[in-house]
This record gives sequence, C-alpha cells and structure tokens, in this order.
Amino acid sequence: MILPLILFFIGLFLLIKGADLLVEGAEQLAARMGVSPALIGLTVVAFGTSVPELVVSTGAFFTGSYEIGLGNLIGSTIANIGLILALCFLLIPLSPALGKVSNALYSRERLFRDAVMTLLATLVFAFVTLRGVLDFLSASVFLLVFALIIQLYWRASQPIERPSEPGPARNLLRIPVGIAGVILGAYLLLNGATQIAIALNISSYVIGLSLVAIGTSLPELSTSIVAIFKKNYDISIGNILGSNVFNILFIPAISSFFLTIPVADYTSIIIMIAFSLGLFPFFLKSQKIVKVWALFLLAAWVTYIAFIYGVF
Repeated sequence: MILPLILFFIGLFLLIKGADLLVEGAEQLAARMGVSPALIGLTVVAFGTSVPELVVSTGAFFTGSYEIGLGNLIGSTIANIGLILALCFLLIPLSPALGKVSNALYSRERLFRDAVMTLLATLVFAFVTLRGVLDFLSASVFLLVFALIIQLYWRASQPIERPSEPGPARNLLRIPVGIAGVILGAYLLLNGATQIAIALNISSYVIGLSLVAIGTSLPELSTSIVAIFKKNYDISIGNILGSNVFNILFIPAISSFFLTIPVADYTSIIIMIAFSLGLFPFFLKSQKIVKVWALFLLAAWVTYIAFIYGVF
C-alpha cells in the first residue's frame, strides 16, 4: 500500500502543478496572440487535456477493444459536463456573474455559442453512429465538422489588446510542460488508485468501469478547477467545451480512417445528448438558479454512475 499511496500523491501534485503551468502558459499565449483566453481554452488547452482520451481510445480501437474505446470517449464527454462543468459553476463565486463583459469572465453570448458548437458536435456524432459503424465516411464527416467548428471559434473570438511587454517567449514553454505534467500526473494518480483498489479487494470490473473514463478526464478536471481559482473562467469553461468537441469528433476520426468500428450500444449516446442539452440552463440570469442547476447536473451524473454499476 505504501508505493501506491506514493504514486497517488505524486500524481496529484503533478496534476495540480501541471494544470497551474498550463493555465499560466495559456494566458501568456492569448496575450501574445491578441486573442481571448476562451479561444486558447477551446483549442490549445482542450487538445492538451484530451491527449489521455486520444491515447486510451486509439489504443483500444487498434487492439479490438471497441467498446472500451467508445465508452471512454462517451463517458469522458458526459463526465466533462455532469462532473467537471457542474463543479466549475458551483465554485465560481456569486459576485462575478456570468454575462458581464470582461476578459476574465465567460459572457452569456459566448457560452451560448460554444454550447451550440458542443451540441452540434454531439448531434453529428449521434447521427453518424446510427449507421451502426464508424468508418472512412464517418471520419470524413467528423473532420469536416471539426474543422468548421474550429474555424467558427476563431472567427467569433474577440481580439484583445496585446500588452506592450508580453514577457519572454520562454514563458510559452509552460504549455507543453503543463500538458506533460497533467498527463503524467493523471497516469500516476490513476495507477496508484487502481493498485489501492486491488489491495482493498475491489473487483477489476468495477475498477475499469469507474476509473478509466474519470481517469482520462482528470487533466480537464485539474486544469479547469485551477483556472477557476485563478479567476480565469474563460480557460476553465472553454477547456471543458473544447475537450468535448475533440473527444467526439477528432479522436474517433483518427481511428475510423483506418478501422471499421462497430457501435453496439446507443443508450449512452442518448444520455450524452441529454447532458449536452443540460448546458443551456446555464444561460439563466439568476446565479442562484444556475448553481442549483449545476448541483442537479452533478447529482444526475452521480445517479448515472450508480445506474451503470447496477445500484438501481
């Protein structure tokens, strides 16, 4: 138990420190490019925190574990909304309300636009999977829609004034170092938690079902929570919504270009659509109602996890 505990806490430290560097590097990149932190969160940060999903699902697809690969992508997408986004809205203080126009705050208009893009990606994924397989045609559609969404993100981004002294270029190294930190931290934490679970005689089935999707979402979780505490809500929320677009369009496209991936279970996809629709009540003006909705989404995610465990 000593070594797993050491791995767990080293992983936790790397997650937090890596997320801190990633957020700082993203802020620096946004300032140097003269674009909003939200755009960097939706693209650069989102891609970086989606690397674990990319590695796990692509590896699963190419080894024939199609259900694990798709389950990880769908489960991570659901967790990003029901767990991570809900926690972020619960942690955002009441005073700096969404809707104020500020570089540090996600405006209601921007949230609506990005939520629509996330829902579009989800519906495209759901529609394409109705064919029962993901193949070359599916990959082509996914990449076309993905490129369109990224272009819309870029066009809709509001330029900001570049600082006269943006700081040394080496500060941008915080981005790759931060990404490496959160990925390595997630791996060590997940590995440590798995060994602890085995030592406590928890079945391998339960370990796989509960830890894989959540484990690959740890980079999004740590990065978004750190961004909340640093009061950069743009990067926090943008990271989550952008990661979902990467999860259900870009990542499955990479594998389905070369493989024919069967889609056996549609129930989880319907649940993913429901959670994506759950983004829209966050546009309500009442912050207290928004926090109640965030709590409801979190409870819905916990209920979903309990349901797939067979608790109900």
